[in-house]
Amino acid sequence: MASLQIHSQLGVSSGAVHVLDEARVAGGVNSVLLRSALVMYAANRRVGTSKSKSRAEVSGSSKKLYKQKGTGNARAGNKRTPVRRGGGHCFAKRPKDWRIAMPRKSLRLAAAMAVLLKINSGRLMVLADLSYDVPRTRPVVDMLTALGVGSASCLIVVPKHDDVVWRSCRNLPAVRVVVASDLNADDVVRSSYLVATKASLQLLCERFSSCVKVGA
Repeated sequence: MASLQIHSQLGVSSGAVHVLDEARVAGGVNSVLLRSALVMYAANRRVGTSKSKSRAEVSGSSKKLYKQKGTGNARAGNKRTPVRRGGGHCFAKRPKDWRIAMPRKSLRLAAAMAVLLKINSGRLMVLADLSYDVPRTRPVVDMLTALGVGSASCLIVVPKHDDVVWRSCRNLPAVRVVVASDLNADDVVRSSYLVATKASLQLLCERFSSCVKVGA
């Protein structure tokens, strides 16, 4: 069991404690599975844009330049041959697809393990709630400063999309806002701190509970 202090959206501890059963999040941390998920996310971000034209793609007539014999010149085919200026490449490059696929339950379990690592390292902060009337960046900065996050990278998890919260955080380059249903291992690992509302933690536990037995 992990006892997590509950803070107000001002970053001040309310004195209440949220008891979280770590077994509901993940049975343990499988470093091989977690690494496989991180490699998949990194590979899927790659864009294979390297490309060159083959002789079938360059412009020019396919007609034989001159007759085969009797000219005194070497034999020649059309002008698109790779040995001529402006011709196509012999082994033309093609865009490569770097995408890797993994089972959805494995990805969900990897996200649960990443959250468990944040809990064990004391880098998960719990908020009672997070809502603003108007979008302002200063309250978010003051909250993160009070929580001890400072200028470190931070991932704020909310139960559902809140446009005011998103607009309040969008000017902070080190802060990202994600909905609990969209949380993945890559988002968690790439952020130094995880700030989640109490409602978000409940949704995460419900989401991860279905895959805990798979990784046990």
